[in-house]
Amino acid sequence: MVNVFVFVCGLVLVSAAQLKDGYVPQDYQRLMELRSLGVEFAEHFRNATLSDLDLFHPRVPSQEDLLCLADMAQFMQALTAGQLWALKMIDAWGSIPSGLLYGNAFHLGNFDECVKISKEVTSSHRISGKYCFLIVPISSTSQSAALGSSTLRIGSCFPASCSAAHMDTFIGQLMQKLFNSSSTSIRISETSCQTNESKPWNGMQIFTVVLLGLMGSIVALCTMYDYFLCQDQNRVPVAVKIFSARASSRAVFRIVDSKSNPNIISCLDGIRCMSLIWVIFGHEYIFSLISPNINNLFVISWAVQPFSSFILHGFFSVDSFFFIGGLLVAMVALRSMEKSKGKLNVPLMYLHRFIRIVPILAVAILVYMNLMTLITDGPLASAEYHGKEACEKGWFWTLLFVQNYATNNICLDHSWYLAVDMQLYIISPLLLIALYKWGKKAAAGIVVLIVLVSCCLFATMMVNNFSMLMKNRVKSEEDGDKKLYFATHTHAAPWLIGFVFGYFLHLNRGKKFQLSRIAVWSGWLLSLAMIFTSIFALYPAAQWNAPPLSTLEESFYYTLTRVAWPLALCWIVFACMQGHGGLANSFLSSPMWQPLSRLSYSVYIWHMFFQVVNYRILRTNTYISDYNVMLKFWSDFGFTLLMSYVLYIIIEAPLGGIDSLLRLMRKSVSADVQPHQLNDGRNVDKPEVPREAEKTTASEWQ
Repeated sequence: MVNVFVFVCGLVLVSAAQLKDGYVPQDYQRLMELRSLGVEFAEHFRNATLSDLDLFHPRVPSQEDLLCLADMAQFMQALTAGQLWALKMIDAWGSIPSGLLYGNAFHLGNFDECVKISKEVTSSHRISGKYCFLIVPISSTSQSAALGSSTLRIGSCFPASCSAAHMDTFIGQLMQKLFNSSSTSIRISETSCQTNESKPWNGMQIFTVVLLGLMGSIVALCTMYDYFLCQDQNRVPVAVKIFSARASSRAVFRIVDSKSNPNIISCLDGIRCMSLIWVIFGHEYIFSLISPNINNLFVISWAVQPFSSFILHGFFSVDSFFFIGGLLVAMVALRSMEKSKGKLNVPLMYLHRFIRIVPILAVAILVYMNLMTLITDGPLASAEYHGKEACEKGWFWTLLFVQNYATNNICLDHSWYLAVDMQLYIISPLLLIALYKWGKKAAAGIVVLIVLVSCCLFATMMVNNFSMLMKNRVKSEEDGDKKLYFATHTHAAPWLIGFVFGYFLHLNRGKKFQLSRIAVWSGWLLSLAMIFTSIFALYPAAQWNAPPLSTLEESFYYTLTRVAWPLALCWIVFACMQGHGGLANSFLSSPMWQPLSRLSYSVYIWHMFFQVVNYRILRTNTYISDYNVMLKFWSDFGFTLLMSYVLYIIIEAPLGGIDSLLRLMRKSVSADVQPHQLNDGRNVDKPEVPREAEKTTASEWQ
């Protein structure tokens, strides 16, 4: 999960915000006097003269100064005359928000009313509205803690010809009138200013739209050819099937009976999809917590509720993906090596992974960077996509899969996972060759490696004094994330445990273990105990008034749970395969998971796109609660599924089809397979390879 604790510093800041009777911040009364700030602004400038607007003393006025003064003069005259456009400019202002003592730090005003103002003054000049945030700082730490924020952000509106520096002068005059003091730090944020003027598309935006349009057009043409001109689906040209949305959709929504293929591990579909939902839900909470909520102090009570542990410890969902990835790499590769008598084509192995992973990731970088600003506007959308600068400076680190070590600012926040997974995948041939040659001795060596990386994680936490508890995390999180959460050795243990478990399943494929009822119940109880201990072990210490845990205690927790979680999953998979899964196996192996499992890579790549979009288009304050976050989650998840399906059809499926076609054509040389026998280029249910393995070797982002 992408830095679940991105909001931790804010939570620590407001942890002292439990206001007691008799304590009211000293600036509260002053802030209340500013409640009608828009009206005060209108009243002050309604009768002002040009001499009152002394913008440029003692310097010579610039052309921008004169234009701003002229527009302000027009505004004052229109305001005095009661003209609608001038009244709208005042009406669009926000005010000091109600609920300050409940953490409300935003009043967004009316963004659309402001930016849509356009008054023709002359044939060559218009006065347009400019929306900016007025920043009202809270002077002391105790007061900002009590109010839940260090600043208030209030929507303001004024002529677009005036810069933030101009407006700071006007605001300073207003503060002089209201408080008889010019020493105020209230200011207009230039970076937050927006107008209705659309920016011309740059070259990369045009390239992104053309690329997506071209891919979509090819898919549309092949789909129409397939649907209208191909009556016999067995004789559809391979190139058409690769790009046909009809064939791709058939592959996505195909339900495969696990009983027809003993190599299929059906429960992995459920584990993968449940973990994916957990990741997306955790990210949804992050965006909800940083939204302009009217009840930000809700996080104080929320952070100590049992339910919050599922969000704060959501990183275990990522460990589930690493476990699945390691398991399937071992199973598929060892079966292939067994058939080829120990041969492993490592360059081809890397090439297939490159074809499946990199193009989709590259398109995602283009879309996030270049299309985000084209489809979003609103009070919170003044800046570019927050990772655009990182992408412009370090996109190549992401495509080289070293961004978790090479840079502190990662292009696409959630792509750190792909870097860690790729690095583990790169070393997998060494482990596979060792397992094939030395068998159980090599497996014992991998167990020792698991112990070593766990010790490395333990030492990292101890030396750097890292803490997983919010109330203890008062350091800068950038170094912590880089050294701890984004580090490959942090997540190596779950992947290696899955790898060793995959070797175990390979050795015992087709074997039925006879387990007593006591052994089965003991396995399930131990597995569930490890799962719930991993999630809730820190719950007592997370209470605000609880004594802090030592670094040693937290280091033991974080290190041991990195091993306990994948071990619990080992039992779940084993029990489901051996017929001891009961209701858990029925749920996890349900066919309903198969379509989502096939789309899981696309969903993972694109889910944050909608979450960022929905954050940027907010026009009003929001109310955060568990129920509201769930509603937002299912809404975003639905749109994410739709977008993931569309982009899967036009990008991932064709690339996957080409990759599978290359594999089959290579085999056809020796097997004398004819081109029309190459199925649909995806071969999603080849009998000799597990369905999950087929997919995951193609895109083992999980």
